[in-house]
Amino acid sequence: MEKETHTTSTHTHLPCETFEKSEILLHAQPYDISANGFYFHNFEEYQQKSSTLRNDYGAPVEEFEIQFIDGDDLDCDLFKALDIHQGNSDVFFTVCEEWDENQKIKVIIAVGESGYNFDPRKDDPDDFDIELYELDSLSDLAEQFIEEGLFGEIPENIRFYLDYDAIARDLGMDYSEIRLNDTNYIYRCT
Repeated sequence: MEKETHTTSTHTHLPCETFEKSEILLHAQPYDISANGFYFHNFEEYQQKSSTLRNDYGAPVEEFEIQFIDGDDLDCDLFKALDIHQGNSDVFFTVCEEWDENQKIKVIIAVGESGYNFDPRKDDPDDFDIELYELDSLSDLAEQFIEEGLFGEIPENIRFYLDYDAIARDLGMDYSEIRLNDTNYIYRCT
């Protein structure tokens, strides 16, 4: 069932309905100030609405700013990381459907946080080499590394005297933290 929007000369209003959490809703805001924008849920809907949109003087509207309005928090972060605009909005819907959560997180971290170049039309998110830990803090990572023996074999009676905060500060030189989808991640791009 298609959701209908109601437009006035100055604003576009959404009907008073709630959307499913996984449903993506974007808005095409014209750069032409004499035209009203529109909401869309997929690229086909965008193409249909943008091809028929006219400004107040009857001229076609061709340039839009694409805005993320509603959907999953992870998809919102992905939208920002991929710098979605009119020229690549089609690929956004594709990757949201095809990529799993881990792939989205990799791209958000590598591209949005670490500044790697990425073209979703030809690059694979699994090509990023990222160490990723679902932990609350760098101190937790320090504890995990000690448990795993990363610093060598440390006798149990000496572990009580280790300064985990100091180790965490040192790890902070190589590792960073990000909160995505209500989960804290510690990561390092290698």
